[in-house]
Amino acid sequence: MDNYSVWQLALFSLIACCVIMALVWVWSYRIKNAGVVDIFWSYNFPVIAIILFLLAPGFELRKQLICGMVFLAGLRLGTHLAIRITKHLREEEPRYAHIRKEWGANAEPKMFGFFQMQAASNVLLAIPFFIIAMNTEPQLSVFEYAGLVLWAVSVIGEAVADKQLANFKKDTANKGKVCDTGLWHYSRHPNYFFEWLIWVSYFVFALGSPYGYLAIVSPAIILYLLLKVTGIPTSEQQSLRSKPEAYKKYQATTSVFVPWPKAKT
Repeated sequence: MDNYSVWQLALFSLIACCVIMALVWVWSYRIKNAGVVDIFWSYNFPVIAIILFLLAPGFELRKQLICGMVFLAGLRLGTHLAIRITKHLREEEPRYAHIRKEWGANAEPKMFGFFQMQAASNVLLAIPFFIIAMNTEPQLSVFEYAGLVLWAVSVIGEAVADKQLANFKKDTANKGKVCDTGLWHYSRHPNYFFEWLIWVSYFVFALGSPYGYLAIVSPAIILYLLLKVTGIPTSEQQSLRSKPEAYKKYQATTSVFVPWPKAKT
């Protein structure tokens, strides 16, 4: 096996993600639905995992663990999104339709740039994976075992939250209502919470490798995006537009993020 540097592996990953996103943009242009970018943003992480598994010089068992974790989590989330989005493939999600309307005549060129930025974000967020896959120490540390356990809990939690929401929406009697069952009884966004915990688990796992502390950038970025940018703010705005009264009542009784009973005021 060639001894590739971390910069070469990052470049290979960036090229792969950019090519994938360029092809996805062509598809989205033809169907007029930019929402498909979310599917392949998730699938790009398994692509990076495969590149690292095949080319990184790290200890084999460590690579198997982290690449397997990344592959399974990305595949599960991407497939969940694919099932949801392809059900209304010809109907663009409101947040992307709003962006397209704001960009006007320049929407498609800007959308291509947005897709490429998503590809770059895949590689930036993969910093923990690069750090871990470069570690040649032939023994796992307590951080790696702890990260593995936290990852398993987080993936199961996210899958449960997604399933509970899907089952709620599937019941026609719930049309116009807000999902407040299971984990959604305690948090308005338990799926986002467990998604963030998955990234925390990668950080914990990376602490067993040299320079592992740098991996904090990934859960920090994910947390900021979820709380301030594309996650919770856009989701709550859409819910308030579609069912204002019901959602306001829901907001008053639930935690915004952590699945825990809201403190009484």
